[in-house]
Amino acid sequence: MDSSLSQLTVDCLICIFSYLDEDDLLRASVVSKFWNEAADTPWLWRQMCLRRWSFCNLSRLPAGMQTWKNYYLRRSKLEEKMEMGRASADYTCKTLRGHTGAIVDMAYLVGNSSLSESWNSMSIVCSASTDGTIRAWNVQEGSQLWSTPVQEPLRKIIVDQPNGVVISADRRGTIKAWKGLTGEELAAFPASSTACRLINYSIKDQPFLTAGTAGGSLYTLASPTLSQVSHVVAFDTYKIDVLLASPDKQWIVAATQDNYDLSPKVFSCESLSCASGDETPVSEVLPVSGCLAACFFPSEAARVLILHSDGLRATTAVSIFDITSKKTKYKTVVIAELVGTFQLDVGRWHSDILLEGRGSGTILTATQNQLKVYNLQGAMLASFEDHMKPISAICADSFRVVTASHDLSLRVLTWKKEKDKNLSLESRYHLLGGSHMYSRGFTNVACDYASIVASVAAVNGKDVLKAYSFNA
Repeated sequence: MDSSLSQLTVDCLICIFSYLDEDDLLRASVVSKFWNEAADTPWLWRQMCLRRWSFCNLSRLPAGMQTWKNYYLRRSKLEEKMEMGRASADYTCKTLRGHTGAIVDMAYLVGNSSLSESWNSMSIVCSASTDGTIRAWNVQEGSQLWSTPVQEPLRKIIVDQPNGVVISADRRGTIKAWKGLTGEELAAFPASSTACRLINYSIKDQPFLTAGTAGGSLYTLASPTLSQVSHVVAFDTYKIDVLLASPDKQWIVAATQDNYDLSPKVFSCESLSCASGDETPVSEVLPVSGCLAACFFPSEAARVLILHSDGLRATTAVSIFDITSKKTKYKTVVIAELVGTFQLDVGRWHSDILLEGRGSGTILTATQNQLKVYNLQGAMLASFEDHMKPISAICADSFRVVTASHDLSLRVLTWKKEKDKNLSLESRYHLLGGSHMYSRGFTNVACDYASIVASVAAVNGKDVLKAYSFNA
């Protein structure tokens, strides 16, 4: 066949094949040599990847597999297994034992991300316990990597993944930094508070940590040296219960649940990290009071949702603000623009309301055993009652939602984009955590792109982690 005619035939096939889905394209590739050449064209598989996922990175695939076709097939196969959730066939479950007290917090130090696509690499989770230790675990192997020496019972940990640092706070308010590779102590700071909320962020590539205390103070520290940069009283004598950093790391929202007359406050991260003793940090009060919960929407720079109520819980409302700033001649002014508000039916006597945001305006709430999905206008998109007992924790990412419950099960749900471009949530399957004879249910849950880890409250007080690993 003439080479120009052959190329024309392949080009025509590529144009036709661009309308096929994955299965049809694979079937077409075995029809003939020319069809195979057209069906294996990188441009076709690249288009399929970008239509399905907004971000794709071939460089993190194993050597020799860095093609758009391999990328698509591996990632779609992994997501299929996460959607099906068949024991042994799609995932393995390991129990991580070692703590001799209650597990109070956990976080991924190293995770498989949908942005990096190193799906089969090692995930590392760190857990903190009332036994006074932090332990690091290899999720896929189910093995302990290191443990810190025993200290005061712990209350909170966070991780700085880019810098490989773990930050903890104990019951006396001592904040410590630990080397993620070994568990070696790097620094300590005495916040002198019975409870601390912790968040970390970077300003001009310099990592910082802000701690909210039971006395209403915000301490901003350089990380990992934990040297004090600033100290601000946000709520005099009232405990900081909510502490969040915006996705663009420009703003911190702090709130107390101890006084329903007080409003959440917004602080500039840069002003907290550069404050001198004579300067007042850039801040603003949000025009709502009685904060019950709050979250940022991950796809917006600084869109915060505040769940608030009066002290009697007669009404519970949602208010959504976009936070920006404007520089005047003498100062920087914080602008909180109201972009949505609506009443939320959560019942009067539910003390614990879990809240998560997805995209730019999808809202998840959990009260008792109910998981509900709302849009920015307050319309309820879906409601689920998959659990027999109250939901204790939620983990949400761009692919799925996992709810943990006191009924000793995890429920996995996956996002689906509808034709009108709105998101819907589909309930998929349960992951079981063991026997009720030995356990009191799940207390927390965390996910990366290829695994789920949850803490189980043990009857004997020696909590364990359950690690579920999905393999492409």
